[in-house]
Parts: sequence; structure tokens; C-alpha cells
Amino acid sequence: MKEYLLRKANMDGASNLKVWLLFVVVIAILGNSAGNNQYAARKLDDEIPGFISIDCGGDEDYTDKETGIPYKSDKELIDTGMVNTIPADSSTNLAQYLKSLRSFPQGKRNCYTLRPEQGKNNNYMIRARFFYGNYDGKNQVPTFDLHIGVNLWRTVAIKDGSYSVIYVPLTDYIDVCLVNTGNGIPYISALELRLLDNSIYHTAGGALINPRRYDIGRESDQSVFRYPDDVYDRYWIPKLDVDWVQVSTSSTINSQNANNIPDVVLRTAAQSQNASIPLNFSWSPPDSLSKCYVYFHFAEIKKLEAGQQRELTINLNGQHYLTESIKLDYLNPITIVQTDQPSSGQWLYFSISAAEGTKLPPILNAVEIFELIELPNKPTAIDDVEAIMEIKERYRVTKNWQGDPCVPSEFSWDGLNCSNNNPPRIISLNLSSSNLTGVIATSFSNLKALQSLDLSYNDLTGSLPEFLAQLQNLSTLNLSGNKLTGSVPEVLQKMSRDGKLVLSFGENPDLCPSDPCNRKKKKVFVIPVIASSITAVLVLLFIFSALAIYRMKRHGGTVTKSSIKSQNQQYSYSEVVSITNNFKTIIGEGGFGKVYLGKLKDETKVAVKLLSTSSYQGYKEFQAEAQLLMIVHHRNLVSLVGYCDEGEKKALLYEYMANGNLHQHLSGLEYLHNGCKPPIIHRDLKPSNILLNEHMQAKIADFGLSRAFATESDSHVSTRPAGTLGYLDPEFQATGNFNKKSDVYSFGIILFELITGRPAILRGPMRNNHILDWVNPLIERGDVQNIVDPRLEGEFNTNSAWKAIEIAMLCIPPLAIQRPDMNHVLAELKECLALEMARGRTRRMETEGNKTTSRNPSKMTHLEYESDIAPHAR
Repeated sequence: MKEYLLRKANMDGASNLKVWLLFVVVIAILGNSAGNNQYAARKLDDEIPGFISIDCGGDEDYTDKETGIPYKSDKELIDTGMVNTIPADSSTNLAQYLKSLRSFPQGKRNCYTLRPEQGKNNNYMIRARFFYGNYDGKNQVPTFDLHIGVNLWRTVAIKDGSYSVIYVPLTDYIDVCLVNTGNGIPYISALELRLLDNSIYHTAGGALINPRRYDIGRESDQSVFRYPDDVYDRYWIPKLDVDWVQVSTSSTINSQNANNIPDVVLRTAAQSQNASIPLNFSWSPPDSLSKCYVYFHFAEIKKLEAGQQRELTINLNGQHYLTESIKLDYLNPITIVQTDQPSSGQWLYFSISAAEGTKLPPILNAVEIFELIELPNKPTAIDDVEAIMEIKERYRVTKNWQGDPCVPSEFSWDGLNCSNNNPPRIISLNLSSSNLTGVIATSFSNLKALQSLDLSYNDLTGSLPEFLAQLQNLSTLNLSGNKLTGSVPEVLQKMSRDGKLVLSFGENPDLCPSDPCNRKKKKVFVIPVIASSITAVLVLLFIFSALAIYRMKRHGGTVTKSSIKSQNQQYSYSEVVSITNNFKTIIGEGGFGKVYLGKLKDETKVAVKLLSTSSYQGYKEFQAEAQLLMIVHHRNLVSLVGYCDEGEKKALLYEYMANGNLHQHLSGLEYLHNGCKPPIIHRDLKPSNILLNEHMQAKIADFGLSRAFATESDSHVSTRPAGTLGYLDPEFQATGNFNKKSDVYSFGIILFELITGRPAILRGPMRNNHILDWVNPLIERGDVQNIVDPRLEGEFNTNSAWKAIEIAMLCIPPLAIQRPDMNHVLAELKECLALEMARGRTRRMETEGNKTTSRNPSKMTHLEYESDIAPHAR
């Protein structure tokens, strides 16, 4: 059933109108005494409550001469776009806010953010003005989209005009965005906001656009009323059809009931020729699906004889628009709005008629027609928006961060990933290499849904704050390559030990993992690890271990399908539960299952690998790893401490490696980039399978598939997926043929990772690149400076660097037959190491000659000793 509302303004609305009319009179009097400009007495920085007026492209603040409205330049409100001016021949008689504009040739979306003092959940009218004026000399008007908040407002395709919208924001700010659709460069001349307090407008969760606002009863050649006549600065266009009769009065309208409709608008009206003729009005919606709101404004402005009263009915397309008639009282205006009007085809025909039995013709003073648009997209959670805006302002982020961070998804901010929740939340933030300076702001802790935070390679200073641990969903935190000081908070270390957080904080010279910090220990162990990337010392240790595996193969090592038997100690499952404190602390995870931290009765720490019943690698590979480590013993292989074999309960106990794996020290866990973890399968040589103990001694781990392969012929065709993307032998990928030369290829990739400090897969915004695609052009140019890890800052021996690069190149030909065996690679690496050791000895001699103690003599002695160790199997 159709209903209508009779809206009447309260005393506040009337008081506001009187105050403003009085204010205008006072200004006019002062203006007449001061000069021709009637608003000269108002200072430029004065503001009208509830008004925001922006001259887009303007270079100064000023007061508009016609209306007295202060306009502000946008130069401090937006940091994108270009300022353009309208040519002189096109700018004659233009309002000042149309004489310049701001265009946006760069970026898909550019936004203004309006922050009205009254905040969210209020009715606002927002108007965007456009005057092309052939400013670019192309004489081709562009077409682009205009967004209000996170939703489409209109498509702009006009040469001169404006669009307005009535909108109730859900936030304390309103984004107005221009979106490039590929049909020319977006631009804007002016942007205005007006608070519609105590207004009659209903948005029903959407927005009212494309208004047609008519001042009925005035000749069309008369001026348009706006501010200060209208306190909301609405535009009232005069309209008087030829068959209408003009009616007007000089009497004062009862403003208490005026609903803030201007008095000058209500004092004119139109009526039909007589009571038998309706007053017709028609309008064409943009399409048959559009929902329209029509506001009729009536006021009896003729002094009628006693006992007479004008009574009206309204029909729409031949049917009753209202359920009852409307009775008008002298000088008392009323507004009628239909709030549930359905779509009604291509045209809407309104007929205002005299009620049956009455003799006075129908009358109409003003009318407003709007289209209602839906606002389907919801903005990002306000707490996230406020936090990320604080981060943007605090660090002066220069990325194109405009509008809503997450919505629409095609315009989400660079470096952000968002959830699909309602409202959306920021779950990933990557500000790596973004020139951030200063301390880590508390704003980061307000991104409550954050799962991944990358602040690496900036100039952040101060301590590593504990408040980051408040982010309950945080699983990855990368702080490498900054200038942080002090110690890593225990709460973050515990999260890392428990497997809840992947924490990277390398390359912070004054940050240490322990509390209190042991600076001396840090210098001994951390700095040489970085330096050793070029000398390939850790790689050499890897080669020793790998050769142990191959020598074992030649000596006929086997894997059987029987239960695990060895001279190593056997543990019961209950003992394993006790050793791991009921599997309390996870320190790793692979294809077999999880790895837990354990402690034996003599306080020796161990790593306990528990076979998962759902393991996709299965018992054969698990058994193979145990059997191999029972046969092979070497200082550079992880030692097997014991095992558990109780039915389906199977576990291996290893020596505990306190410093994780080589991959962590090389690339800050880029392996876990975007949450993608490749299958960890046995034929899988990569830095994450090279572990480091508390003395930074490298040891090989994870041998299951390697051992299974070793029991068969030297060449094996496999239909099972094996290896990690980036390290896979091209020949194996093409043919399935896997042999020991496949490991040589993987080792070559690891060598390049050590030399360059880059991951095997270089992830980019558009596509991923292999490290060989990046390094080959540099090798061809002989550009060793840009090949070697930049963290060395050029402190390396060029000859040993080239030697290491040549060794890596030997390992990576596409055909296995073209690659050397591991013995040859070892011999070549010894030569490379000799070059670097000679350089080190020369430096020590020079230093001792200057009576200065070497920075790290114990480490150099250790390296020389290690270089003489030959791997062996038993």
C-alpha cells in the first residue's frame, strides 16, 4: 500500500533561516559602505558551518564574489594530479572556481578526502563541477567514472556542468574519486560539500543523484536561486509552462514549516487554468529499472475567501499516487514525498488535480526529483583505515595510496592484501624498501587482522616493540635490513619457537636475539655468516656432506622395508611425549610431519621429527632417512640421536640445530612468500635443508628421497613430483629422468643464491623470474659488482667472486651430461676458497704490521681448519 509523508521542519530550521537572512542583511549593509563587493567584510578564511568548498587547481584561497562562499585551494589537500588553467578566450565571465582545474594523467584512481566536522551518519550534498574549456588543446571531452566512497556515483561525460549526490557516509570522511576508464584524462574544477541538517531527504541506505530541482511559477529566463537564498546552496531552476498560470505573493512564508525550502522559492507557484484541468508534470528516468524519489512542495500563497480551502490529489501514470487528498493552509508549506515508489517505465506522468467537489484549481510551488542508486560495496573496517592512514602520514608513504585501502578490489593499495570479510580487513602489508624512517609506530598494532607484515630494508630505528605480539593473527614478520637496536622481545622469540610466527630480523647490526644482548658473540657469528656468502664456506661444508652421501652410494648403502633397526638408542612413544613436553614447541614442518623441540634427561636439546599419519611422503621415505643416517656419519651431516618405532607411532630424534636453516639467513624466509609452501620432498636440495648450529656450522638434513633413490640405479625415471620450484633439474622436468647430476643442478642454484643474496625465484608484481634469468645478462656484461650480494658493499675479492660464479655456471647446463660430478665441483671450490683465504691472510699480516688485533682471528682459523676436512662414510 502506498504511503506518503508530510514533513514539517522544526523551530531549529526556522531559527537557522532567520539567522542567515539576518546575517546576509548585515553583510549587505557593511558591503555597501565598504565598496562594490557586498561580501568584502568577510575574511577569506571565514567558514560557513557545514560547508566545504574546494577550488581544484586553484593556487589561493578566496571568497566567491557572487555568493560570498569561501573557497580553498586544493594544493594541500591532494598530492597527485596536474594544475591546468582555462585559456583566456574561454574563461571570460567564468566564476573563479572554474578558471582552473586539476587533471590526473597518472594513476587509475585519484581521490579527494573530505572530512566534515559533523562526521558520519549525517546527510550531505556533495557537488562536483567540471568545466573542460579545451584546456588541453585537444578539443575532445574525456569520459571517466566518478566514485563516492567505494561505489560508482556517475560516469562523467560533460563539457560544462556539475553532478551532485545526497549521501549519508558510514565513516567520518568521504572519498570522492576520479577513475580513469581509458577514455581520456580525468579532471575536476571544483568540489563542494553541504551539510543537510534537519533535511527531508531519504537515502534508504543508498544515495540520491541526478536531481531535477524546479522553482515552479518563475519565468525560465530568470536567475537561478542558490546560496545565500538557499541555506543548503541547492540550485533552483525556474520553470513556468505556457499553459500554467503564474501565482506569487510578497507575504512571508511560515518558515517553521518550510523544511528549509527557500522563502523566495515558495512565494511563487503555478496553477492550472481552472479546477477541471489538472496541473501536469512529466519526467523520464534513465531506464525502466530506476527507482525515483519525487518531493512535491506546496504552499497556499493566495488569500482565499472565508470557508475556502484548496484541496489536491496526485496521480501517477493514471493511478492514485496518494491514499488521501492534500489540504493547504495559507502560507503554511508542506512537503510530500513518496518513499516506496516502484519503477514505472520510461516516463513518469504526474497529474495534480483539484479534489472531487472542490472549485479551486491545483497549485504547485516547487518539485525535486532524484534517482536512487544502490551502494553495494562496503568500505574497509574503520579501525584498519585509521591505522593505515596514520602509517601513511607518519612515514610519508609515496605510494599511490588514495581512497579506500581495499575496496573496490581492483583499486586496492599497492602492497596490501585484504580479506573478503564484511567489512574487508587488511591482512597483509608489504612496505619493504619504502624509505621508512624512525621508530616502528604503534599504528601497526591496530591492524588487528594482519597476518603478514614486511618492513624490511628501510631505515627504521629504535627497539623492536613488543606490541607487535598483540597481533594475534600475525604469522610472518620481516624486519631485516633496518637499524633496529636492543634485543628481540622474548614474546616474539617464543612465538617464533612455537611455530606461530616466521620472524626475520637479520642485517640489523645493533639488534640481537638474546636479552641482555651479547655484542661480542654477535660480532663473532653473525657478521662472518654474511661475509661468507662470497667465499662459499658454507657451500663448501655442504659439498663435504653431499659427497658423503655419494660415497655412501658407491659403497652400496641400502634401504630395506623392515622396521628401523640400528645401534642408535630406541625410545618408546611415551618417552617421546615426555622429551617434547607433550609436543609443546614446533620448530619446523615438512612433508613427513612436524618437528618438535625436545630435551633429554641430560638436558641435551634434540629435534624430534614425528611421522604424521596423513603424511604424503609416507613411511618408505621416513624409514629411508633413518637408515641413511645410521650408515653415514660426518660432522656436516645432522646426527641421528635415536628413534621411536611403535606401530603407527614413529619418530626420529636428531641433534638440535639452534640457528635454523641456511635459507633463513640468506633471504629472510621469502620461501613463505604469499603463504605458499611448496611440497618438501626428499630430492630437494635447497638452503632450507642446510641447518646451522649454535656455532654457525652447516649440516645437511632431510635425506629420505635421496636415500630411496640411492638404492636404485644411477638413473631413475620418476612419475612422482620431486623437488622445489626454482631448484629442479630442467632435464628431470622434461623427461622424469633423475640422477645425481640433478643434485648438481640444484646445488648450482644454491651457489647463485649465496653469491647474489637473492632467492631462486624472484617474485614480482606481474610475474615471477628465475634467478638465472636475472643473473645471465649480468654475467654476459661482466658486471660482477651488481652480481655479488650488495650487503657486502663491495668488500670482496673480484677473482674469487668470478671463480665462484664460474663454478655455479658449471653446475647449471640444461643437460645432465654437461654437468661435472661433485668431486670436480669440490676441487674447484677449494681453489676459490684458497683465493679468499690468501686475501684474508694478507689482510691479517697488514693489520698485525700496524699492531692492530684482527677483528675475528678465531673465525679465520676455523675456516682454514674446515677446508682440510675430507668427508667420509662408515
